[in-house]
Amino acid sequence: MRHSKDARRTGGRAASRRNAWANKSMNRIATNGHAYYAVTAGVEVAWEELLVRVGREADIAFDFLSYPLPQPQEELWSRSDLGCIFMMCGYPIAMRHFAVTPIAAAIPSAPWARGRALYRSDLIVKADSRFHTLSDTFGGRLGWTTNHSHSAFNALRHHLLQYRTPDRPALYSRVVGDLGSVRKLFDSVCDGTIDVGSIDAYWHLLLQRYQPELAAHVRVIDSTATAPIPAFVASPAVPREIIDRLAATLRSAQHQVWFHALAAATLITGFAACALEDFDIIRVREHEAIRAGYPLPA
Repeated sequence: MRHSKDARRTGGRAASRRNAWANKSMNRIATNGHAYYAVTAGVEVAWEELLVRVGREADIAFDFLSYPLPQPQEELWSRSDLGCIFMMCGYPIAMRHFAVTPIAAAIPSAPWARGRALYRSDLIVKADSRFHTLSDTFGGRLGWTTNHSHSAFNALRHHLLQYRTPDRPALYSRVVGDLGSVRKLFDSVCDGTIDVGSIDAYWHLLLQRYQPELAAHVRVIDSTATAPIPAFVASPAVPREIIDRLAATLRSAQHQVWFHALAAATLITGFAACALEDFDIIRVREHEAIRAGYPLPA
């Protein structure tokens, strides 16, 4: 009986949020979560224009919220006025850390994406270092950002599994963890704090385009397997009908004249449909590492 009452209360709150969404006077927030793929202010402006334009085409009024690090994702999701499409790491989606509904995912303008909504991680070393292959870095210093990152932690850990042996279960003499952000990881390679790190290849693509002098400070010595790229997602408060309209607008954007300049600015070719199940491969790779006795890339 208690469970039934709790369920009714939960359902009532959800219905209330959905009804609020139907109120056109409500502020509906769209955000590029943590400004992760905004490597410059100009790219952030392009993402803002793209999201607001998508909302307009879908007949949904959005206010764009800038939400850079280190503000926590949990606070973003607790907002009652969350309208909400934003980009987040695929790992929390795969592990169901947040109750979200994927809307669509960007297709990077890169050969390794193969025209699909995929990304991978580039393993980087300092440009003038002595390392030429990943194996050359073994015995050195490895770094990662957070243990809930796919590109900088989970993908790296899974990639390193193939190099471990019973005689060599640990590949590095020192590991610097919890660096916090991809830029801090990148800088740690550049300043010699670590020898090698794993960065999001789409973020790296944007950096190479907009900050080529900075990007030239590192070299890529290996890359991981691809995985579903972080998606645009909706909060549980968003009605299905709204999600469907946003998804249709994103998927058809590549055929609109207004999209081409924004696509060129953000280095994407369009958007693809996605579902929660698409991200399960990330969870599979997590479980493979755990079963192998490799909880940390070390």
